[in-house]
Amino acid sequence: MTTRVEIDHRRTGAERHPEKANRPDNPIQRKPAWIRVKAPTSPVYRETQALMREHKLVTVCEEAACPNIGECWSQRHATMMIMGETCTRACAFCNVATGIPRPLDADEPRRVGDAVARLGLKHVVVTSVDRDDLADGGAEHFAETIRAIRQATPTTTIEILTPDFLRKDGALEVVVAARPDVFNHNLETVPALYPTIRPGARYYHSLRLLDRVKQLDPSIFTKSGLMVGLGEERIEVLQVMDDLRSAEVDFLTIGQYLQPTVKHAAVDRFVTPEEFEDYARVARGKGFLLVSATPLTRSSYHADRDFAALRSARDEQLCAARDAAPKAA
Repeated sequence: MTTRVEIDHRRTGAERHPEKANRPDNPIQRKPAWIRVKAPTSPVYRETQALMREHKLVTVCEEAACPNIGECWSQRHATMMIMGETCTRACAFCNVATGIPRPLDADEPRRVGDAVARLGLKHVVVTSVDRDDLADGGAEHFAETIRAIRQATPTTTIEILTPDFLRKDGALEVVVAARPDVFNHNLETVPALYPTIRPGARYYHSLRLLDRVKQLDPSIFTKSGLMVGLGEERIEVLQVMDDLRSAEVDFLTIGQYLQPTVKHAAVDRFVTPEEFEDYARVARGKGFLLVSATPLTRSSYHADRDFAALRSARDEQLCAARDAAPKAA
């Protein structure tokens, strides 16, 4: 039996998103039968929650109101969100609080490393808020966190989900030099919707960021994600796929946008599971090494399992290329 969790969207919106207070309310639509999640009740979920509190860590699982938190935390999987819980941007889709962030916590990288070791993670995802207030956008803090995880648990593979480092020259190079195993930066939506959905970002800058990672270090897997159900057209999604492949992005995720509060962008429609299957089929045909496209897909959902599949797909690709190469006389 599925348990429904009721949230007071008006109170949540007012407290976390003062910049959206004057926007008209967008009623939250009833979710279809294929989008259902259970309320978290597992003892392991509580243990993971307690560990996050003990280490004074923030997770995007909570801050972004991820629907998969019950499943992931019950498996001791949590996506760390570094550099605080307050973002300098106010994207129309995002539930992370907006405002003036606190100064960086110099001890945070060590605490993240300790938490990863205690959770026994084989693969970890580290993301952050946007920090436009910092000269490097937080790039060095990302690098320090990667190094701290490697020191605490050398065999853990590391996936980062970064902001766009817009107008932060040299920042990307600092992060890439720390050599994460996966570099993820989400395009989030199609270019035509950027002015209303992601107004602080620039589509082609984000695309160039992903392209530049491959130029700097081709061995790093690159990844990006889209939300659908915001009013985009299918042909626009297919064009984004082509753009990402032009940037040699390896892994694409596509999930349903779910409206966090009445002050956020409205859901235009709920995309059917069959449409997600079609997107996945088309994306695989375009050459992505891995595709995850389901209503509940999120950037870090099943990230450990997906990383193993990603590495296996690259190995198969390399083997096929060697077999196809002409033999020396």
